[in-house]
Amino acid sequence: MVMKGRGTKATLFGLAATLAAGLLAGCGSGASGEQKADNRITVWTQENLPPRMEATKKVVRRFEKESGVHVDLVGVDEAQLPQLIMSAAAAGELPDVIGAVPMGQVWQMYGNGLLNTQVSRQIVADLNPKTFNANALSLTADGANRLAVPSDAWLQLLVYRKDLFEEAGLKPPTTYANALKAASVLDQGKRDGISLATDPSDVFTQQSFEDLALANGCRLVDGQGKVTLDSPACRTAFKTYDTLAREHGAPGTQSVDTTRATYFSGRSGMMVWSSFLLDELAGLRSDALPSCPQCKKDPDFLARNTGIVTSLKGAEGKEPAQFGEITSWAVTRTAETGASRKFIEYMMGKGYADWFGMATEGKIPVRNGTSKDPDAFRKAWRASDMGVDKRRSMQEAYPSKLGDQLLDGVSRMKRWGLAEGQGALVGATNGELPVAKAIGSMSSGQLSPEGAAEEAAEEVEALKKSLQ
Repeated sequence: MVMKGRGTKATLFGLAATLAAGLLAGCGSGASGEQKADNRITVWTQENLPPRMEATKKVVRRFEKESGVHVDLVGVDEAQLPQLIMSAAAAGELPDVIGAVPMGQVWQMYGNGLLNTQVSRQIVADLNPKTFNANALSLTADGANRLAVPSDAWLQLLVYRKDLFEEAGLKPPTTYANALKAASVLDQGKRDGISLATDPSDVFTQQSFEDLALANGCRLVDGQGKVTLDSPACRTAFKTYDTLAREHGAPGTQSVDTTRATYFSGRSGMMVWSSFLLDELAGLRSDALPSCPQCKKDPDFLARNTGIVTSLKGAEGKEPAQFGEITSWAVTRTAETGASRKFIEYMMGKGYADWFGMATEGKIPVRNGTSKDPDAFRKAWRASDMGVDKRRSMQEAYPSKLGDQLLDGVSRMKRWGLAEGQGALVGATNGELPVAKAIGSMSSGQLSPEGAAEEAAEEVEALKKSLQ
């Protein structure tokens, strides 16, 4: 993620909010400034990588042929969406639909009055809410307001070397205590105990910390909206992260790429990464192949000897918690509602298996099936191919137990701030990265864990005030 100067992204968000409020004064999120129906819609998608754009175009062409609706498909970058939305709103040229929108961005658009929540509610009602994962619906709603139509999810995982754990007599790292002990025991010679992100300019670092923090009951804000990153639970989370990353991780700044490379080379016993790892771990991408010594003769060695923890429990956590992301289809307030409804219902119905099948490992379905076949999409996902240079289905590459863990993990997914109605703040922190910056300072020895917790809390509090 490219970093700009301190305050730039927060300022951009603030300008977007101010501009949107001025443009849309008096228009609630459920209100409609619907364009004249012409059976033509513009769809932005954040699945903008060439292979995924091509896969989406194939589904769109089928939809156009069956429905008579013309779709102008435009790929957009996630980091650029806030600015693009601001410009489009100012020009009166919002797209009708936006696909693959993360939760923070959904909440930003909702707070700015840019969403037609009534249409999203109608779509879910048409498809039958009981066919969706209940937690996915909850995380993409504000009370009775249906912000968007949840589409798919990815999960943050703690992967570990089962063979090394067995040799050392270690328990799976399902708790802080087990993970800390394993990191200490496996940190020897040329091998690190764990690969953990510390890059202050990467949202991946913030996501990795939130994963561990949620496990300990550490929250971004409390029920009254007060920032709580310096609470005892959060201080313990910062201390645990510091012990793992600084004492038992590789020296220097660790990023999304270096953590994976270290684990793939066999030089770390554990790693925190997203479920997008799974096709690479299975040797299905030539540009990111496992390179451990045993992998040269046995390409499946690392996948076969990797265990996966989907939910972790901290010392002060009441129950195991799972971090992840849900992406959604969002309908803008100026959308042509009839054609937009048809399109999203198609993408969540006839076209759904092709949509999540473009990146099976990172697009876990949150609609389980249909009213007639309640498990249809879960079954289709298991059978979907994944990979780039080679293709294998999830059920061929991994044990069925892992498929169960991933599918069921969506139900345990938690996120900072959303349940407390602070989605706009969540989106803004993903731009400014106050927690990632604190982690970077902590892991480089500039701050103690207590100091990192205090600094992160102060930065988030300042950001929160700037959004008011």
